[in-house]
Amino acid sequence: MEKKDRHSTPAPLKAGDVFEEFARTLWYLRAPLVALFVLFLLLSAFMYYAGGLIDAGGRTPSSFGKALYFCTITALTIGYGDIVPTTVLGRIDAVLIGAQGVLVTSMVTAAFVHAIQEVARRAGAQGEA
Repeated sequence: MEKKDRHSTPAPLKAGDVFEEFARTLWYLRAPLVALFVLFLLLSAFMYYAGGLIDAGGRTPSSFGKALYFCTITALTIGYGDIVPTTVLGRIDAVLIGAQGVLVTSMVTAAFVHAIQEVARRAGAQGEA
């Protein structure tokens, strides 16, 4: 039996296979992802009512839409600073929203890495057969 060269170039992965595996992995993670989305909505509502959000430019209270915008920007760890919480509870809530956003981002990233690894493993197993 002939041994394969360890440094041989593997077959390229097909994007469709990677995205199919990615969707399958996200489907397995649906319960925690939905729970984190519901938590995001609850934290966003709490931010609107207890965060004391103000528009930094005009020093005016923020609407619910701007509160949701602030929470989304915070969860994505962008943080423009155009809207800021003014209460202690609002600042604590902003930290929780940021941590929740990092958790969701890391779960989605891990799911994508898993999909690439799984497709590569399958491609390698087919190549050896």
